[in-house]
Amino acid sequence: MLARLRREFVAIMMLVAGLVLAGVLGTALFTTHMTHQALTRSVLQQALEGGVSTPLIGDSSSEQSADVMLAAVVDVSKDGAVSGFASDQVEISPNTLMDVIPEALKSESDSGESNSYPISWMRAQTGYGWRIALVDTYTRDLSFRSQALSSLIIFAVSMTALFFVSYLLSGWALSPVKRAWDDQRRFVSDASHELKTPLAVILANAQILEEDSGLPDESRRWVRSTSEEAKHMRQLVEDLLTLARADEQAEEGRSARPTAPTSADLTALVSGCALEFDAVAFERGCSIECDLEQGVSAPVDSSSMERVVRTLLDNATKYAEKGSVVRVTLAREGHRARVAVNNRGEVISPEDLPHLFDRFYRTDRARERSAEGGFGLGLAIAKSLVETAGGKISATSSEQDGTTFTVVV
Repeated sequence: MLARLRREFVAIMMLVAGLVLAGVLGTALFTTHMTHQALTRSVLQQALEGGVSTPLIGDSSSEQSADVMLAAVVDVSKDGAVSGFASDQVEISPNTLMDVIPEALKSESDSGESNSYPISWMRAQTGYGWRIALVDTYTRDLSFRSQALSSLIIFAVSMTALFFVSYLLSGWALSPVKRAWDDQRRFVSDASHELKTPLAVILANAQILEEDSGLPDESRRWVRSTSEEAKHMRQLVEDLLTLARADEQAEEGRSARPTAPTSADLTALVSGCALEFDAVAFERGCSIECDLEQGVSAPVDSSSMERVVRTLLDNATKYAEKGSVVRVTLAREGHRARVAVNNRGEVISPEDLPHLFDRFYRTDRARERSAEGGFGLGLAIAKSLVETAGGKISATSSEQDGTTFTVVV
C-alpha cells in the first residue's frame, strides 16, 4: 500500500509541476511567435508604404545568398508582369521571386507565407496592378526553433530533476503514514497471536464439557453454541494473521512464489477443489459444472492458489440460486492461466462491485453474519494471495451473465 501511495504522490507532483512548467514554456513560445508575427506585419506594412530604398537585383553567384532577403517590394502589372523592384540592399534571386509572386497573387488572403521559402508577403492593389511586399523570415524562424529546442531541453531536465526531488519528498511526507501503518499491522499481528492461546483453552474446555455425560441437555446446548462461536473467532484470528503476513510480504517487495518457482498443476488443483465442494453445493441446493483445459500450470504457490479457488467456490455455492449451476472454467490465456467461477444469484450492484475485495466489506448494509456467513475477509485474502503471486482478480455481475469472479495468474 505504501509503495502505491508513494507512486501516486510522485505522479501527482510530476503532473502538477509538469503542467505548470509546460504552461510557462508554452506561453513564452506563444508570446515569441505573436511578437514575431506582429513585427513581420509591421515591416511588410512599412514596405508597402514605400519604406525601402533603391533596388538591388542579384543572382545566385553573388557573395550573399540569393535566397536571403530582408525586405523588398515588387510591383506587378495586371497581366502578371513584374514592373519594378525595391529592396533594402538585399540580393533577390529571380527564380525565388518568380516562385513567390504567383503564390501571393493566387492567394485569397492579402498576406501569408511562402510554402517553399522562409518568406512572408503582403499585397495591396494599385491602379496599375499589385504591389507585393516581401520579408525574409529565416532569422525569425531559426530563432523560434532555437527557443523551442531550448524549452524542450529545459522541460526534460526539469522533469528529471523533479522526479528525484519528488521521490525523496514522498519518503518524508509519507513517513507518518508508514509509522501508523506499521503500528496497525503490528497490533493486528500481536493481538491475533495473543488471542490464539485463550481461544484454544476455550475450545478445549468446551469440548470437555460437551463430552461430559452428566451435563444437562440445556447446558450442553449453550456449551455447543459457545464452542461454535469460539471456532468462528479462531477463523477470524487466522484470517487476520494471513492478511498481516500478506501485507508484510507486499510491503517488503517479496513474493509468495519461491526463488525458483515450481509449476503448480492448476487443472488438478481446480478439479480437486470442485470435487470437494460437490457435496457442499448439493446441500446448498445447487451443482458444480467444470470446463477445465488439460495440462494448465502456472508458477504459483499451490496452497495459496487452492485457498483462492476454495474461497471463490464457497462464495459461489453460498449465494447461488436454488437449482442453479455454478460453472468453473480454466483455460490458458497467452502465457498465463485464467480461472473463472460463475454463478446465478442476486446481482451485485455497481456500487458494491468496486468494494468486494475490501476488508470486512459486506454487501448487506446491516452487516449481520448469518449461520454460513463470514467476516468479509475471504475475498480480501484471496486478492492479497493473487496479487502476491503476481496475478489479478476481478469480478463482474449482470442479470444476463450472472456473477463471475476471474483470476489470472
